[in-house]
Order: sequence, then C-alpha cells, then structure tokens
Amino acid sequence: VQLQASGGGLVQSGGSLRLSCAASGSIFRENAMGWYRQTPGKERELVAVVSCDGRTVYADSVKGRFTISGDNVMHTVNLQMTNLQPGGTAVYYCLADMTTTQTMYSYRYWGEGTLVTVSS
Repeated sequence: VQLQASGGGLVQSGGSLRLSCAASGSIFRENAMGWYRQTPGKERELVAVVSCDGRTVYADSVKGRFTISGDNVMHTVNLQMTNLQPGGTAVYYCLADMTTTQTMYSYRYWGEGTLVTVSS
C-alpha cells in the first residue's frame, strides 16, 4: 500500500490549510485513515483519525478547528485545518490501516510526511 499526501505549506497564524492523502495498492478493506504529526525531538502524535464506519477521533488540541473526512471507496482522507497556530508547525503524516489482499490482516501504513509551517 502506498500513501501520497499533499497540501502542506506555509501559512500565517489564524490561516487555513487542507491536507489530502490517497492510498493505492492491493487493498482488500480500508479500516481507518488519518493523520499524525511530529516535531523535532518529540514523538509522533495523533491529530485525527476516521474509521471505515465514519467515527472520528481528534486530539484535544485540534477539536473545533480541524475536520477530518474520508472516502473508504476511493481510499482518500482529507484534513481541513482552520485557525492554525504556531504550535501546529510539524510534519504531518498520513496513515492508513488497511487489510491487503496478500495478507488478509490489518496493518498500519504511513506516508512520507508533509511539512506544515505556521508563522506568527
């Protein structure tokens, strides 16, 4: 399974960005897709995840500002980020929990990451 993310960039504090990610490969079933982020010296942390049944989980720090949406037929996930703050500067990683046709068990796949920089 390959993940291709796009949409990172530089934005001023209070601005908005939209991240997108598409999964491809021998996918039998999509179980969940979402986003984590990481800053230097820190562990990767959850931003938001959407499961195949539409349930969403958000980090407390982004609730009310970020919205995740997914299409489990097209295997895409989007993250609409509004009112971005400098603390949101990080590399954002797309993830996909997929069951593949080869293995028939669920495995978490990661994209390469896209940089979001929020200037004050």
